[in-house]
Amino acid sequence: MAFHSVEKLLAGGEALPLWKRIQVEDCADSGVDEAASWAKMSELWRAMQATQADYDPARRSPSGLTGGAGALLEGPGSGLCSPFLRQVIAAALKAGECNACMRRVVAAPTAGASGVLPAVLIPLQARDGISDETMVEALYVAAGFGQVIAQRASISGAEGGCQAEVGSASAMAAAALVQVKNGSGAQMAQACALALSNTLGLVCDPVGGLVEVPCVTRNVMGAVNAISCAEMALSGVSSPIPCDEVIDAMGAVGVALPSALRETGQGGLAATPTGRRLAEGLFAE
Repeated sequence: MAFHSVEKLLAGGEALPLWKRIQVEDCADSGVDEAASWAKMSELWRAMQATQADYDPARRSPSGLTGGAGALLEGPGSGLCSPFLRQVIAAALKAGECNACMRRVVAAPTAGASGVLPAVLIPLQARDGISDETMVEALYVAAGFGQVIAQRASISGAEGGCQAEVGSASAMAAAALVQVKNGSGAQMAQACALALSNTLGLVCDPVGGLVEVPCVTRNVMGAVNAISCAEMALSGVSSPIPCDEVIDAMGAVGVALPSALRETGQGGLAATPTGRRLAEGLFAE
């Protein structure tokens, strides 16, 4: 895509909706027609749905650290969260667990952050009876904002910490939710900026170097953050810092993070006594 900034992403006027402008630009960049582009994005949406449908609470990751948590969030719960929010939490856990269990997920933008977008979109579709077409349009919006983040900063935990993975996914999901709710492009940018601001500085500290602890539950945080930021943006709350500047700040913070906090498994939770003990047990002869 030729969009190197959110400002440019939004500069196309009102002749076409934002999702359509993103699709057109993607077609020009990749050399495919709009029908093929739509078919591919629809395939990704179906794959997200299939990951949820394929979830098996009895399945465990090879490490034994992950599995079954998604099923624990099904049912009425404690009463702290609405049924919808519990479904969001469950969906994020299920996708994260599927990734850890070597099942098929959609990297959005990465496999480690694959639970955020489906967690906010699939329960919303079920609750409100939203069409698949609307959800595919939302994925284009997510892709557009994600592309800008990737170009201006990073979507790699090894390069920028978890802010670049779950943080980016949360920002993409927030913009996608505004699209689903027929918000404006400016509101999508505000939602993206707010979500990324809230995750600024989030480190990548996988226990044993595996994308499991704390990665799976961080997908929940990213999903809930996306919903709250989309709600704020749709209600008129704005980020004092423009979206592009927030993205640039995330990139700068990622560069400043020490290597121990960028997916090496040497800092943060991975460096705790229990984290080290778990890692030693995982790789013991």
